Amino acid sequence: MAEMDEELKCPVCGSLFRDPIILPCSHNVCLACARNIIVQTPEGESPPHCRASASSDYDYLDMDKMSMYSETDSGYGSYTPCLKSPNGVRVFPPALVHRHCSITCPQCHRSVSLDERGLRGFPRNRLLESIVTRYQQTRSASIKCQLCDRNPADATVMCEQCDVFYCLPCQQRCHPSRGPLAKHRLVPPSQASTARKPATCTEHDLENHSMYCVSCRMPVCFQCLEEGKHGKHEVKALGAMWKQHKTQLSQALNGISDKAKDAKEFLVQLKNLLQQIQENGVEFEACLVAQCDALIDALNRQKAKLLTKVTKEREYKLKVVRDQITHCTLKLRQTTGLMEYCLEVIKENDPSGFLQISDALIKRVQMSQEQWVKGALEPKVGPEFDLSLNSEPLLQSIQQLDFVQGKCKYPFTVPPAPVLQLEECCTRNNSATLAWKIPAFSQSDGFILELDDGNGGQYREVYVGKETLCTVDGLHFNSSYNARVKAYNTAGVGAYSKTVILKTSDVAWFTFDPSSAHRDIVLSNENQTVTCNSYDDRVILGTAAFSKGVHYWELTIDRYDNHPDPAFGVARINVTKDMMLGKDDKAWAMYVDNNRSWFMHNNSHTNRAEGGISKGATVGILLDFNKHTLTFFINKQQHGPVAFENLEGVFIPALSLNRNVQVTLHTGLEVPKNI
Repeated sequence: MAEMDEELKCPVCGSLFRDPIILPCSHNVCLACARNIIVQTPEGESPPHCRASASSDYDYLDMDKMSMYSETDSGYGSYTPCLKSPNGVRVFPPALVHRHCSITCPQCHRSVSLDERGLRGFPRNRLLESIVTRYQQTRSASIKCQLCDRNPADATVMCEQCDVFYCLPCQQRCHPSRGPLAKHRLVPPSQASTARKPATCTEHDLENHSMYCVSCRMPVCFQCLEEGKHGKHEVKALGAMWKQHKTQLSQALNGISDKAKDAKEFLVQLKNLLQQIQENGVEFEACLVAQCDALIDALNRQKAKLLTKVTKEREYKLKVVRDQITHCTLKLRQTTGLMEYCLEVIKENDPSGFLQISDALIKRVQMSQEQWVKGALEPKVGPEFDLSLNSEPLLQSIQQLDFVQGKCKYPFTVPPAPVLQLEECCTRNNSATLAWKIPAFSQSDGFILELDDGNGGQYREVYVGKETLCTVDGLHFNSSYNARVKAYNTAGVGAYSKTVILKTSDVAWFTFDPSSAHRDIVLSNENQTVTCNSYDDRVILGTAAFSKGVHYWELTIDRYDNHPDPAFGVARINVTKDMMLGKDDKAWAMYVDNNRSWFMHNNSHTNRAEGGISKGATVGILLDFNKHTLTFFINKQQHGPVAFENLEGVFIPALSLNRNVQVTLHTGLEVPKNI
């Protein structure tokens, strides 16, 4: 029963329903709460004593369409929750309630005007009231007898006709099962909530419901058929329709019961999966740490080998330099001694003695000079080490260190560069398709496809996998992309293929996207024409995505009934699809009626302009990423441009409409000139 708690609570006060009434949208609200959320409609005028408090203390609806001269006109009514009540629903003072009033459902936000009967025009949900009563009884203590004088005993039965709870002695004394009371039906207290008076007609208070109007889908009385609006409608017996709808609800419950059973089993499976993931994660982490530690140990061993080579090279250079120092020192000592001896000989004044030794001395000096040949006074080794560690392949391997699926043979060499199949490489709109193959007798585990940014910038990975054919979507229009591919296996990553240049379309060709549309959207004409099954606004997106450049497309109004407010613009992929475009912060749009138009983003309206649409009108949308602006054209009349905040990223053409509108999309158009 606890799961049913939220179903039995009023969306306004947050408490269990008390005297619930059924709104036209089939949602329920307490009668007292309904009085609090009644608001004025544009036809009425607020009493003078309410105007000041309403403007300062209450968050009114967007009623700006009442004035043709207001700069804040939005052209539509909406429901905006606030914090004026416990459940975030707007509460108005009772003084505002009069014949020019409407009430907005706090759940679906649909509004309905009150007629002269006011809230009495809405039927009481006696079934829900009964369920709430039974729910309260099951939660409360046992029901007491209503006839005991002192210390009432627990009730054992309840009379449906008398509407009284009896304990067993009081029932035997005051309500015997004989005489005129024999036909009364006694039920257990737990079933007492089913004992209720028949519901009376909302149109005729004294009449009970006796038939069911199939056209209006509501119970009616005999007088409604005789003189009311249901006289010409198709009607059926109330009991037959009651059984039929009970059967339908039971069948629907069988389906959802199976889903609930599957969900419970799935939750058990998920909880078991949590435990398995936790255990496997710990085990896998231990294996990963062991593998990485083994790699680190291998790297340390290789480091020790490399350090040994450096040490040997250093010792060799030091030995060469030391030997050269010893040799040079010896020669310098000999040369210096010879020089000093020659200087002493030159000092002698004995010519005959000098000439006896001069020839031999001159030859010794010349021979000593010849020993200092070219290069003798140059070092045989330099201070630099003629060793260079090439760590780039290892760094690449470390960066590409990743998990592989399954087991495979370890090839001895990296794969060669793939060969691009140019005859199969092509572009369409803003998508590019590339095909390649690997040379024969080579082994690869997969491929890495890279594209630049369309401006000759850095490459980025767009595909990693085993396929040799890949289509890349979401590229910029009117751009040239460079593409290349490389193969990899367990031995490493191979070289890049030759580069191919891919040119995307100058203008965008696209249709409406049925895969992302709201379920109420109806598409035709090869997904170029759209309408809706609902009176509420629904969003449909296009199949193209834009992130830069200037783009233009148009929509023609094929059908326009009852002056609805379709909205045109752009949105992100996660835009809300069950409300008007521009109500959330994921869309930038202009919505328009038969007289005026407004720009809207995040439920904020700006730039109201005169001039609306009708059947046969054309609405053009110009998206300019260079200026971060949106410009609209209604029958070639320009509205804007308007700069929107955060108009950056990827955007998709978008439209919101209801069943009163049908439009057709036109793409592949040139950007208008003289903007």
